[in-house]
Amino acid sequence: MNAPVHHSPYDEALGVAVEAARAGAAIIRDHAGSQRNVRAKGTNDFVTATDEAAQAAILEVIQTAFPNDAILAEERPAGHDLPPAVSEKEVRRWIIDPIDGTMNFMQQVPPYAVSIARQDPTGLQLGVVLDVPHDELFTAVRGHGLRVNDEGASVSHTSALADAFVATGFPYRRLGHTNRYLEVLSDFLRSARGARRHGSAAIDLARVACGRFDGFFETGLAPWDVAAGILCVREAGGRVTTYRAQGGLAPVYRQQVCATNSRLHAAFLSRLHRMRDITD
Repeated sequence: MNAPVHHSPYDEALGVAVEAARAGAAIIRDHAGSQRNVRAKGTNDFVTATDEAAQAAILEVIQTAFPNDAILAEERPAGHDLPPAVSEKEVRRWIIDPIDGTMNFMQQVPPYAVSIARQDPTGLQLGVVLDVPHDELFTAVRGHGLRVNDEGASVSHTSALADAFVATGFPYRRLGHTNRYLEVLSDFLRSARGARRHGSAAIDLARVACGRFDGFFETGLAPWDVAAGILCVREAGGRVTTYRAQGGLAPVYRQQVCATNSRLHAAFLSRLHRMRDITD
């Protein structure tokens, strides 16, 4: 499949992002089932040799095409954290997660994905989420919508929480607020049609964007987990904020994400209010 065409000024860059995602996915598929050199970056936070090899393949494609663009990638050297906003000096930045859902990949339990976005001083330009096991490609371009395997898609029309199918992510790095999270989850379980936890924020956001889920919430997320997925949701007609209803990418930098089809956003935020001060 060629890169989807959104008929936008960013289609050339989107083509590079899709090529890079597929280069990373090829590495991931080649290494499926053979995990070596697994290291812990923190509590329940792992990196494999495959993460690093996939990221190298992704960066080779992007940096060949756009050598002057800045890079914010998950598997970066220690001390190389960057702020969420792009400076006028940087002009553009790529935000990359070579494997979103590394633990799923380690256990060979889908889903897991390559997530790539590009950002400029005015916001996110484009986003690509490639569901590797299912070979499903989600692409979004600012002002030019969402496409899934080059077919147009949009968020659901669900308007009542009782009819909502909800995705979430469990606390797994810092567990001090687990009880409060379980209280919120219990509220959703009682109020909504059903809830699922898949272990890949990029996939959950992409599935909200195309209407499979009606909403998603999780704390402790980094920009590479969510950047591409955020644009997918917004371009599909949905809304993404923190639990305090703040928008933009910067407020969700290592913080919370609440993503919905827009119609359910107030209902989600009213239940997430008790976690508004929890970011990790």
